[in-house]
Formats: sequence, structure tokens, C-alpha cells
Amino acid sequence: MEELDVTESLSRMGQWVVNNEALLIQYAVNVVAAIIILLIGLLVARVVSKGISRVMVARGIDTTVADFLAALVRYGIIAFTLIAVLSRIGVQTASVIAVLGAAGLAVGLALQGSLSNFAAGVLLVMFRPFRTGEFVDLGGVSGTVTQVQIFSTTMRTPDGKIIVVPNGKIIAGNIINSSREPDRRTEIIVGVAYDADIDQVKTVLGNIVAADKRIQHDRGVTIRLNEMAASTLNFVVWVWTTNGDAMAVKWDLLESFKRALDEHQIGIPYPQMDVHLHQTSSTSTNT
Repeated sequence: MEELDVTESLSRMGQWVVNNEALLIQYAVNVVAAIIILLIGLLVARVVSKGISRVMVARGIDTTVADFLAALVRYGIIAFTLIAVLSRIGVQTASVIAVLGAAGLAVGLALQGSLSNFAAGVLLVMFRPFRTGEFVDLGGVSGTVTQVQIFSTTMRTPDGKIIVVPNGKIIAGNIINSSREPDRRTEIIVGVAYDADIDQVKTVLGNIVAADKRIQHDRGVTIRLNEMAASTLNFVVWVWTTNGDAMAVKWDLLESFKRALDEHQIGIPYPQMDVHLHQTSSTSTNT
């Protein structure tokens, strides 16, 4: 009895295949065509995005903008490819787009942070407050920009760490770009003792500054008493150098200032505590 049921089921299945042969062939062709469209679309997206990036870089456009726009083009081509694939296998794309629109609204409300990062990324690319290879301070995080992506920016710190900062935080905070201008002013604070002669200190510091050829003397040098602090007279030294020499000049000047002040016996105060002991005599009364 069971063998008859199996035979009858197979017979019905075979008859259904024969009756719907044209439909099955058409559906198989559509599936194969959809797979081919998907593969071609992914290949085209990769080739076009790389081509756009190379052309932009070859024409002198900043790599930050080139990479960002290339990524947008790639994702756009992939989106159109997916719509074409769904249409090929018989899915009504109009209804799918409507569903995706409604789902996109819900997802957008749930992923407000990611969308704000995306919008911030677009603004960074448009206004370009920094470029790849520049040294910046983004909300207290300093490093060299290596890549500006759609949702985040990647930096490399001077000690070799990789930091990924969300674009939303970058737009919301202060952006300090130390590489955009070719020259930079360096500030050094030098504290000396209160009994030091002001003119002598200015002369000693000025001689050190005048001997450094890396300093741009034509832009002016400032050496003035800046503050009478609790235990020191604080002098400020302003000098202009190129961006590349700024840190080296600062370190060299600090070392030279210390040696010169010691040679001229100009004291440099440091925190200290004086303890005074008072001896009191006690009288004992015998009762």
C-alpha cells in the first residue's frame, strides 16, 4: 500500500513538472541571470570606485575626498544592483522600496548616532578641516590622519597607536590642525627667582634665541615678563619656526636656557617647604 502511495506521489510530481516545464525553465533562467547580474554589479562597483579614486588622486584632489566619494559610488552601485536582482527574480521592487523606506525610518530612529556620524563625514569631506597626513587634535586626541571614512576617522598617534574617532564627535568638538600652516609660533615659559634682574634675564634668553638659525627672526621675537607668580617671575618667549622645526627648537631652547641661567647664577625656584622648630620651656609644679 505504501509503495502505491509513493509511486502515485512521484507520478503526480512528474506530471506537475511536465505541466510547468516552461515556468520552471523561466524561473531557473531568471535565477541564473540574477546571480550573473549580482556578480557583474559587484565587479563593476569595485572597478568603478577604484577608477574614480585613481583619477581624483591623479588630478591632485585630496585623497580624503577621493576615498570618500569612491566609497559612496561603490555603495550606490551595489544598491542599484540589488534592486535589479530582486526585479529579475520577480520581486516587485516598488513594494520592496516602500517596505525598505518604512524600515529605513525605523532603523534611522534606532541608529541616530550612526546617521549623525555619516552626516558628519559628509561635512568633513565638503569643508576639509583636515586632510590625510596632517597632524591634528580632535577633541583632545592628537595624531596623524590616515583615513577619513564614512562613519569614522582613523589616526596614528606619535607613539604608534591607531585611534578611530567617530565623525560625529569630531564635528561636535574643536578641531586643531597643526599641519595646515607652514609656520608655527612656539611659546616657552621660563620661571626665575624674584631677586633676579629683569633686564639681565631678558638679555640671557635673548642671546640664546639670537644664536639659533632655525628661528625666523624677521617675524619678530618676544621675550617679556609675563607673570609675577607666587614664587617665580615667569618670562614668556615667543619665536616663529617652520612646522617641522617647532618641537626640536623648543626642546633645544629649554636646555640652552637652563645652562645659561646656571652660568649667570640666576636662580630657578622649585617647590620647597621650610619647617621651623620652636623649643618651648615647660615648668613643672610640684604639689
